[in-house]
Amino acid sequence: MSFNKKILCIGAGYVGGSSMAIFARKCPEYKITVADINQERIDAWNSDNLPIYEPGLYEIVKEVRGKNLFFTIDIAAGVKESDIIFVCVNTPTKTFGAGAGKAADLQYIEKVARLILKHADSDKIVVEKSTIPVKTAEAISEILHSSGDKKVKFQIVSNPEFLSEGSAINDMENPDRVLIGTEETPEGEKARDEIIAIYSHWVQKDKIITTSVWSSELSKLVANAFLAQRVSSINSISLLCEATGANALEVARAIGKDNRIGAKFLKPSPGFGGSCFKKDILNLVYIAQSYNLNEVADYWESVVLMNEYQKDCFVKRMVRIMFNNITGKRIALFGFAFKSGTGDTRESAAIDIAKKLIEEKADLVITDPKALANAKEDLAEYKGKVSFTADPYQASCGAHAIAIVTGWEEYKNLDYKKIYETMERPAFIFDGCNCLDSGALYDIGFNVVPLGRGELVRW
Repeated sequence: MSFNKKILCIGAGYVGGSSMAIFARKCPEYKITVADINQERIDAWNSDNLPIYEPGLYEIVKEVRGKNLFFTIDIAAGVKESDIIFVCVNTPTKTFGAGAGKAADLQYIEKVARLILKHADSDKIVVEKSTIPVKTAEAISEILHSSGDKKVKFQIVSNPEFLSEGSAINDMENPDRVLIGTEETPEGEKARDEIIAIYSHWVQKDKIITTSVWSSELSKLVANAFLAQRVSSINSISLLCEATGANALEVARAIGKDNRIGAKFLKPSPGFGGSCFKKDILNLVYIAQSYNLNEVADYWESVVLMNEYQKDCFVKRMVRIMFNNITGKRIALFGFAFKSGTGDTRESAAIDIAKKLIEEKADLVITDPKALANAKEDLAEYKGKVSFTADPYQASCGAHAIAIVTGWEEYKNLDYKKIYETMERPAFIFDGCNCLDSGALYDIGFNVVPLGRGELVRW
């Protein structure tokens, strides 16, 4: 089959795999190739057991795989034949050297740029889809043009992703906006139009926003920072509500009705997680510090500090209410993924909460419908001090308390009367997601401790 255009995506992770599956479905005349150096990951993409869990993704991959969507480890061949290259590699926080703990580690971005330079023998549009610091396009451009070969020309485009795990398919098919940043040159405008042509297959024109490269790069970091800020803001108020007797859900509903504020991301939680929020905020902090904007840096760093404080308060409240002692008490942690609808546990609040409970010498058991494999890796250092089960009834059997950390839908539909009968007395439920009916649980016999609200306890 002949294709009008050929797209290569370097990086077969969450962003690369999900985005390219949608590209392939919506643009059948494009050949889409996803390449990665990890053979095991590529094998998984070519199997019935995809390397990531995302609702609806498997069905799409199965529909287009082998038709116009392909997975390979041959990056060199992909570079040679492609017209457009999307860069979707990891940009973790640096753990060494200058900027350790805050700056983005761009070694993988640079390696990809050098690979493209090595194997490209025709003009390419190189698209940044990974989350990167502002001005990274400048570094990529310098590398790609470092050979002095004027026969091969590169245009750098910023097209950040705004996917939310658990709803990534809908986010791609019905985006709030598509952001495309390019240089303000004739060549840059031509490259911009090539990327617009891809999204125009299914995205309305008024939702495609074009900016400079620098504005596009910074917008991704700022979007995640603002969302995380809202989570930390409502969590700070949830602690005040617990202290004063106010109800955080009622406060959130009241302020969310103000159309200047809006209702989204105002749900109290044990803390935000995921691969982006903390990493991107710390990156923003580092960038501000590098420009001597220390007050700006301090402001955004406080969002992360509030998130850490929220997790600490969640555990301290558990210990306090359970008579200031959880040593040897069985506690069932319901949920370990950073949010429902995904198996991803990166930066999940559950990780720190679990570690704090183990340090308090609790007998911890963890249950989650999708994240147990990752949970075992995250807590590998505590082997023998924590157990795992996919069955929430088994997890809660003999437990003194249940702590709901991830608001999976199935937790709302459990038979809590049956669960109560198998637990130690007094039995506690710490509802960190406010997903259960506190009054109904109290009537069963539970002592109920929802987040951001007063406790329903029998003393």
